[in-house]
Amino acid sequence: MKKYLTVFQLSFQNEFTYRLNFILWRFRNILRILMTYFLWNSVFSQNKIAFGYTHEQMIAYVFLVLVVNTLVIAAPSNDNIGGEISNGDLSNYLLKPMNYLGYWLTRDWASKLLNILFAIGEIGILFIIFRPSLNFTNSAPILLLGIVACIMASLIYYQITKLAVMVSFWAPENTWGLMFLFLVLFEILSGTLFPLSILPQIGLNLLRFTPFPYMVYFPIGILIDKFNMTEIIQILLFSSLWLILGYFLVNKMFRAGLKEYSANGR
Repeated sequence: MKKYLTVFQLSFQNEFTYRLNFILWRFRNILRILMTYFLWNSVFSQNKIAFGYTHEQMIAYVFLVLVVNTLVIAAPSNDNIGGEISNGDLSNYLLKPMNYLGYWLTRDWASKLLNILFAIGEIGILFIIFRPSLNFTNSAPILLLGIVACIMASLIYYQITKLAVMVSFWAPENTWGLMFLFLVLFEILSGTLFPLSILPQIGLNLLRFTPFPYMVYFPIGILIDKFNMTEIIQILLFSSLWLILGYFLVNKMFRAGLKEYSANGR
């Protein structure tokens, strides 16, 4: 455990190395939230309720997207694992007394912590500027379950993206192809752009059997009191099933990939 703590500390410090990249990344997220905020403000200027949401719930959803999306997608491993496999740098890690996937999960969480701190600060500034009416849960147990759902969402995202980049074991020249496809689907189907309840009911029902809504839409829905306790338990149960399946597939694929790994480029 101590070695992973050291990795976490060093990775957190390393996040400050590329300040311009980090600032531009945060600016991009703020700009997207502002565009969404003004869009929904326009919609609710004519309606008290739209798509089953009050104005307060929708604006709370928009603000929480900034935090939850940051927690889920902040992942340096997405940009590194595929390259390390294809150029042979993976060999350096295999010689160390540390689990390779655990190493990158630790680095990802260091990045998530820094991004979350900034996201909370950004929301505070936006709240001071716009003074919006927000509707969050006032129940401590539901708040706790919402936080658990957010953490599980981040782990599901990690597992799926690792499945995508590990294609590099068999196709070193295509380290980003499958990842790009997943990121496009994630952007549309996770609830990042809009609450998925806007979709026709049959569409939402079908999405419930995919991992996408469990990464943004459902965690935020819990935090803004859109679901009752029975629905929350179902959400956490399905999230757990995706985590178990993902853990099995990631480790199986990694072991299979190591059998094909030839350290090309070393």
